[in-house]
Order: sequence, then structure tokens, then C-alpha cells
Amino acid sequence: MKQRKFTCGLDAAVTVMGGKWKGLILFYLADGPLRFGQLRRAVEGISERMLILQLKEMEHSGLIHREEFPQVPPKVEYSLTEFGRSLNDALAPLGAWGEEHMERITEIP
Repeated sequence: MKQRKFTCGLDAAVTVMGGKWKGLILFYLADGPLRFGQLRRAVEGISERMLILQLKEMEHSGLIHREEFPQVPPKVEYSLTEFGRSLNDALAPLGAWGEEHMERITEIP
């Protein structure tokens, strides 16, 4: 696999968390593990297919951990890894900025 070169730290971070859904998934997993259905209900507007894709990508990049429980019916939980928690911590100031400026952002055409 070819190693990617980044122009700066922001380039590297955006590569790992790119898109609007991953940030929201990280946000909802911050309080603890969630099952697929719980995530599906929490992340408004995401399709089941997109959630599956995003979770696979996040697991592959090491942001989340997927745990399967051997029971009937099958149970799977998703939780943040240490790597995922560190990204969530880095995104917190950006979220606070968004909250502070939400009214102005809403008015942007």
C-alpha cells in the first residue's frame, strides 16, 4: 500500500474524519458504546447504507471498535478507540465555535 503524504496536520485530520457523518458518529459515541440501531436513530438524515459504510471506514482507520456478542439475536456495539477519543477531543473546539456562530451560519445563503 502506498504511503500518503500530507501537506499539513489539517490535511491528515480531514482525511481520517472527512465528510459530515463521521464527525456526528464520533459525537454520539462520545458518551459510550451504541448499537447500530441506536446510531441510526441518533444521526438524523443518514441512510442505513451510508452508516454501514462510514462505520466500516472508521473501524478500518482505527477510530472505532466494533464488538460482536455471540447471542441470538446478534448484538453488535460500536465504541470509540483511544485514537477516536483523541480526534473527538480535537473536534470539541470546532463544535463550540459552531454553537457560538450557529445563527450567523444558518443565515449564509
